[in-house]
Amino acid sequence: MSKSNPISPDYRIAVVGSGAVGCYYGGRLAQHGRDVHFLMRSDFDQVKAHGLQILSPEGNAQITEVHCHRTTEDIGPCDLVIIALKSTSNGSLLDLIPPLLKPDTMLLTLQNGLGNEEFLAEHFGEHRVLGGLCFVCINRTAPGVIQHIAQGQISMGEFGGSPQARTQAVAAEFRQCGVPCEVAESLAEARWRKLVWNIPFNGLSIVGGCIDTETILRSAPLEALVLALMKEIIETAGKLGHQLPVGLAEDMIARTKTMARYKTSSLIDFVEGREVEVEPIWGEPLRRATAQGLAMPKLEVLYQLISHAVEARTP
Repeated sequence: MSKSNPISPDYRIAVVGSGAVGCYYGGRLAQHGRDVHFLMRSDFDQVKAHGLQILSPEGNAQITEVHCHRTTEDIGPCDLVIIALKSTSNGSLLDLIPPLLKPDTMLLTLQNGLGNEEFLAEHFGEHRVLGGLCFVCINRTAPGVIQHIAQGQISMGEFGGSPQARTQAVAAEFRQCGVPCEVAESLAEARWRKLVWNIPFNGLSIVGGCIDTETILRSAPLEALVLALMKEIIETAGKLGHQLPVGLAEDMIARTKTMARYKTSSLIDFVEGREVEVEPIWGEPLRRATAQGLAMPKLEVLYQLISHAVEARTP
């Protein structure tokens, strides 16, 4: 398959992982008439009967006729597969993805952390893989109901290469459906940029005593720790060849202060007893730094604390 061939405007889309992220972005595409098919498990009956509801400060949406399926065999081959599963479930993709594939099917992972593109490339071919970083505050508040709180931009790129015509075409499709979407020259750099926010806020929301972002930033010591972690990540990313903007940490903190009481996705997983994405968000960045002889002492401590908290969690 050639990366340079743009996709057709009427392509078929599958969403694998129909939680908050998958339902929000897939729902926006479906809202604007795109042919979107959702792999649904626990929410299947509710969504089949009542559709998807998006509650958003940018305008609510009710998608009444939703193509939802219990298996990927029922969906069949697609042009674009949006992967929004928790990365802790990547093993299941080995069975879920093959029924969706055609020779030129694209796999777009919207998952958190590092290592997801590499997993897809290893098992399904590097030529298929794109990655997207979601800068958004959303929660699934009930079956088939997504609460969009703030932001929503996707930063998208090609795995292991520069943007192609297909990258631009997918990004344009999102933009036409009301989703801000930029094309990143370097997907790896964009991944590290997202970690600058995810590592401190997702981590401290758990080890700080199950607290939201507003509570974190009301505490002077915790805000100072957020800033210190961010600067450590930015410095490490630069040494690994990913130059991030000067002032990124301060800008992210300022933006977060406008989000009010946001509970991070990792905190919700932790509180509700689900698997927390410990390795892709905290473990893998630390391992990559260590492999290059780089120390990240603040991240190392946070990684150990989160690992302990998850292991010690009462079922």
